[in-house]
Amino acid sequence: MNLADTLQRARALTAVADDKAAQAAYLEVLRHEPTHLTALTELGNLALAGGFRSAARTAYLEAVKHHPANAIARINLANVLRQDHDHAGARLHYEAALALDPNLHEAHQGMAWALQELDPERSERHLRRGFTGRSVVSQAYRGTGVAARLLLLVSARGGNIPTQLWIDDRRFAITALYAEFYDPSLPLPPHSLVVNAIGDADLCKTALARASEVLAHSTAPVINRPHRVRTTGRAEIARRLAAIPGVIAPRIEPVSRTALLDGVDDLRFPLLLRRPGFHTGEHFLYVADRAGLGTAVASLAGDELLLISYLDARGADGMARKYRVMFIDGVLYPLHLAISKDWKVHYFSSNMALEGAYRAEERRFLEDMPAVLGTKATTALQLICDALGLEYAGIDFALAADGSVLLFEANATMVVFPPGPEPLWDYRRGAIDDILRAATRMIVKYADQNNSATPWQPV
Repeated sequence: MNLADTLQRARALTAVADDKAAQAAYLEVLRHEPTHLTALTELGNLALAGGFRSAARTAYLEAVKHHPANAIARINLANVLRQDHDHAGARLHYEAALALDPNLHEAHQGMAWALQELDPERSERHLRRGFTGRSVVSQAYRGTGVAARLLLLVSARGGNIPTQLWIDDRRFAITALYAEFYDPSLPLPPHSLVVNAIGDADLCKTALARASEVLAHSTAPVINRPHRVRTTGRAEIARRLAAIPGVIAPRIEPVSRTALLDGVDDLRFPLLLRRPGFHTGEHFLYVADRAGLGTAVASLAGDELLLISYLDARGADGMARKYRVMFIDGVLYPLHLAISKDWKVHYFSSNMALEGAYRAEERRFLEDMPAVLGTKATTALQLICDALGLEYAGIDFALAADGSVLLFEANATMVVFPPGPEPLWDYRRGAIDDILRAATRMIVKYADQNNSATPWQPV
């Protein structure tokens, strides 16, 4: 066989989003030459674009194993390791890439993200080297017809909404703009729709402010306007939503670590402490009494912490429950229910895979959310959706004994994770597909409001 021709065929299939055939072509190359760098790299890229991170990591590991002096192979692997929260492994490969090429901006970007918690000062230096002059990135358009041009606003410091599963690169030509490093006096890239993916109001204050400046020069429809996202920080949103009937919101107050260590008189235990700008339970602690406060504060980095009153989410069986509902263009969609022995409930650390009864309870929620939640909570959720005023958002909550919503958080950073391939998760797939289809319909609708689609060319 001619490896060059097969590789070219794989690329052509990738370009028109025939992923299954493209994968087969890349594997055909690798059967004849298992260490082929380009095939390994592009197969990994294809897997990553499809959401198959484990498969991408396997391909990138092989690329680095057989081509350790290739800087791009190192960066690809480091990026996946960072997404898997292996920050030490990611730093190792970013450092190796920079040793090979000290000016490689992708490696500086990655090092900035990997050092964000460990060494904020070094992280900021790498961030500036990585993004200065490189704030606009055109992504590959994989469609065959006329593309609608989509401007995707993102933050270089993280806190962005994952959009890969609902912004179709076969319909949209996507240009990502890193708001903190963009000069708002420059003309914007051509676009017919803006999606603001900057979602964390606590972490991304600067990026959201700059995004608002950027949008002053655009007349296109905007999904998730930055000024609305800015009002969804944990403390502010708890205060706002506490006024809604049927909502029980925690008291959340920013407080300095010094004030906590010096002694705050009116603390009510148990309480929760959290470092702003983090999700999935990172830097988030339960403090049972004053005796444990000093240790908890010492274990959390940062000058400012969030002091959160504890809401007991346990049911009559003693298990804590956390529901997630998505708000897509004003409509409520159930995403999941996680049940756990721990107060800190996350789907990935819950008991759902082990307990058939819990999965059956989640299935009832997904199939008939109003019946499971009741009128009081369902009405409150719609009022919360309306109060946020965001086209893409969601809420994590529990149910109080009286049917009220026990608010954990409501904002734009809610992630939709497809389940694993195991048959026990089949009951979840329909609900997730409904959410992703609704998000896709939403952006198509807003893009159609501005019929200025033009053939795509790299910017």
